[in-house]
Amino acid sequence: MRTLRSLYTTAAAASMLAVALPASAQQLSIATGGTGGVYYPIGGGFAEMINNHIEGAQATAEVTGASVENMGLIMRGDADLALALADTVYQAYTGTGDFEGRQIENTRALASVYPNAVQLVTLAESDIESIADLAGKRVSVGAPGSGTELNARALLEANGVSYDDFTPQRLNFNETADAIRDGDIDAGFWSVGPPTSSILNLAATRDIRLIGLSDEEVANAQEEEAVFAPYELAAGMYDGMDEAVQTIGIPNVLVVNADMDEELAYQLTQLLFENTDELIAVHPAANDTTVEFTMDSTPVPLHPGALRYFEEVGAEIPDRLRP
Repeated sequence: MRTLRSLYTTAAAASMLAVALPASAQQLSIATGGTGGVYYPIGGGFAEMINNHIEGAQATAEVTGASVENMGLIMRGDADLALALADTVYQAYTGTGDFEGRQIENTRALASVYPNAVQLVTLAESDIESIADLAGKRVSVGAPGSGTELNARALLEANGVSYDDFTPQRLNFNETADAIRDGDIDAGFWSVGPPTSSILNLAATRDIRLIGLSDEEVANAQEEEAVFAPYELAAGMYDGMDEAVQTIGIPNVLVVNADMDEELAYQLTQLLFENTDELIAVHPAANDTTVEFTMDSTPVPLHPGALRYFEEVGAEIPDRLRP
């Protein structure tokens, strides 16, 4: 991981004065996702920012199965911060969907960091032109416990496609890319901030095609999940992608447990929004890390420490974000 660490180090501004935390500050664990997605570099970049700028705090990014697993880590106290998709976060907070019977009421947000895009990829020579064409195919729906699988399933079911219609494979991002390249599967889903390294690498070795969604399919998905929104993947995002592709997007939320020290939550939120350029240097998805995006997109209440920061900068805070 020398390249990633070098990037994080370059991104960090050494001239910023370190901010001291209470003596009780401990080692911080940031639950991310697989190394082929965006969570890991974003989490690693933020960990390096914490290490460089917050005196008394040391942070590390942990590889995980992503959103669903990450919420469990927050609930059990096995992670201090976690990145997770908005629909997963909302289900955990309300005890619905995959979290029925295991509600995580102590879920609090520091910020919404950037939107994911659901990306359905196949080889250019494939006869798959729409999600309906997945019938009878071998399709990766994402790693077990990932937000990708939650999003893929919601999108498909909203449009009359079930796992019974194809052969589902539960692979992480890198495994999905490898399986498409090698012809072991026909298509695969990613729910991740574009562009993502695993698709970039696949497109560099094989001719690929991204499957777009119709207006009706997007509308059906929005009826299934209120956090879904239309999203356009720009032309040229990946090699061979000559035209823009319509899909759906979902916010990614930086979550903590309500028990986190208020001063620590305040300092973390301040660090994220006042040094966003460092995170953008790690991954362009952080261009969407704004106060406005957090106010518009966050599905659960903010931690009191984060609220204090947003009040100080004069943000218009919706009532739904107050605990």
